[in-house]
Amino acid sequence: MPVMAQDRAEPEGPGGGWAKPAVAGFRHMIVAAHPLAAGVGLATLRAGGSAADAAIAAAVALTLVEPQSSGIGGGGFLLHYDAGRRQLASYDGRETAPASATPDLFLDPAGLPLASAIVMSSGRSVGVPGLLRLLEAVHRRHGRLAWPDLLRPTIELAEAGFPISERLSRLIRVTPGLKENPRAAAYFHAPDGAPLARGSRLRNPELAATLRQVAREGADAFYNGAIARDIVADVAAAPLPGRISLDDLRDYRAKARPPVCGTYRAWRLCGSGPPSSGGIAVLQILALVEPFDVGALGPDTPAAIHLLAEASRLAFADRDQYLADPDRVAVPMSGLLDRHYLGARARLIDPVRSLGVAPPGDPPGRQGQWLAPDAGERQSGTTHVAVVDGAGNVVALTASVEGAFGSGRMVRGFLLNNQLTDFAFESARGGLPVANRVEGGKRPRSSMAPMIVFDDSGRPVLTLGSPGGAQIIPYVVKVLTGHLDWGLTLDAALGLPNWANANGDTVLEQGTPIARLRSALEALGHQVVERPLTSGLAAIAISPTGLVGAADPRREGVALGD
Repeated sequence: MPVMAQDRAEPEGPGGGWAKPAVAGFRHMIVAAHPLAAGVGLATLRAGGSAADAAIAAAVALTLVEPQSSGIGGGGFLLHYDAGRRQLASYDGRETAPASATPDLFLDPAGLPLASAIVMSSGRSVGVPGLLRLLEAVHRRHGRLAWPDLLRPTIELAEAGFPISERLSRLIRVTPGLKENPRAAAYFHAPDGAPLARGSRLRNPELAATLRQVAREGADAFYNGAIARDIVADVAAAPLPGRISLDDLRDYRAKARPPVCGTYRAWRLCGSGPPSSGGIAVLQILALVEPFDVGALGPDTPAAIHLLAEASRLAFADRDQYLADPDRVAVPMSGLLDRHYLGARARLIDPVRSLGVAPPGDPPGRQGQWLAPDAGERQSGTTHVAVVDGAGNVVALTASVEGAFGSGRMVRGFLLNNQLTDFAFESARGGLPVANRVEGGKRPRSSMAPMIVFDDSGRPVLTLGSPGGAQIIPYVVKVLTGHLDWGLTLDAALGLPNWANANGDTVLEQGTPIARLRSALEALGHQVVERPLTSGLAAIAISPTGLVGAADPRREGVALGD
């Protein structure tokens, strides 16, 4: 029988040092953001499926049971470690802008940026979805079970219905924009207009029909034919109509890209590269703190948070300046991870005084003129799935629809993303182009940071990731320093209070013990604010004696293993 971590009575509560109990396994392990999706993944592993199969089955199930965070109307990034070949692969399923998109996509007739609230639920915010092409590509290379077998559990669950969780019910209540789309309004609300309550049984026969077609015909069924026509029509009929065409859907491709890797003390860490900024930023932060004895500082001390926040400032300064779609912008990836460059950047960190706003660096290999910085990042509808199978294969998948419930626009039982709002709304500042500006066919920058950690012999020892927009980066850093530097158990590292610094305010997780550090950090020159930082971390530790899975106590995710 599987061992299952129990959810807290209030999964959205603050994370003041608590932890969900970790789960031990010996054959295989999955951690996912909803118990039903994790159960689908575990059943896939038990049926002989690979780590890739389990991640695919769970990701499809999350379309149904966690629609506010991800789904086939969105995109994602996936890392896969093949234990037999000792090979790591990285896949980019990020959404793209329509080919006809121009830099004025988010400008009004006067050339001024449109209000974010107007754009978020518009057709103009919808990017060409990438998740299904990503999952199909991964299945072809790393799957064991037949493709229809991976979709069947969600088809059956969508037809039978599932009980709405407290978290989904609460998010329906606090997202009034869902009523703007007739299909979403009817799906998430009772006939009298009331938001569906916790425990209500939610059926989705439209999604079942969509997945049944995709099971028969593959992802082509989504990107061609009637489903594609319905996506195009819905986006075109929306307020601020979007520009997605049938050609955009037909031409979409998920991409295999080189992972970005770097060392930290005794470990080698690998993540997804651009168009995600997550992998590079995490590696930069860790390289910047490596000259310091982080382990001696201890968790949740002013000295530790100061050091990590200052390193985060420097990493975000580079992120905002340089990182974007590498097919459209010359991103100096090797320069940003150059040890001499990062050593010089680390010397900017003063142990007793904050930098304030950190400047970007001048990494080796930078090409062309300087670009104007862009600090935007609005993701909140995101999820993470971590899997290890009995053969030692490892998957880290972070998927997203961007905002909670994406654009709020529903087609054939699934929600469309609003990922194009991750582009800079302005294309230039001060006469300089912005790296993350909108262009036709371009992929918007992300902060998703699926990670796999290896020991000095090349054996995977940890996989993790989180939702959280730009805060994904410090969330992942928190677990890595907690587990690797401070020797905390995996569940304790996930339960540490969150902090964040995106080269501005130092944010402390509201209602947690970390808030007591406010005065000490302000004395070091930090501008400190407190607010909820609801991570959704999922992690698996791997050792010769077995597996340990852990899920973030702030959400309803669980670890399941045999």
